Amino acid sequence: MDEIVREAAQVMVIEEARAYVEGMGRVDETNAGQLLGHLMAAETLLMRIVAAFAEPATT
Repeated sequence: MDEIVREAAQVMVIEEARAYVEGMGRVDETNAGQLLGHLMAAETLLMRIVAAFAEPATT
């Protein structure tokens, strides 16, 4: 059961990243605030992707 939940979390975070990129629209390369916002969002999504695909700790 844990593996099913883990795989579902992986699919969800990948779909969330895809939806974010699809919804970004045109990026104004001269707008530092917009670029920073996108970079921060990308960093957060990447951290969530890494966590979703990390090997579970064994005890």
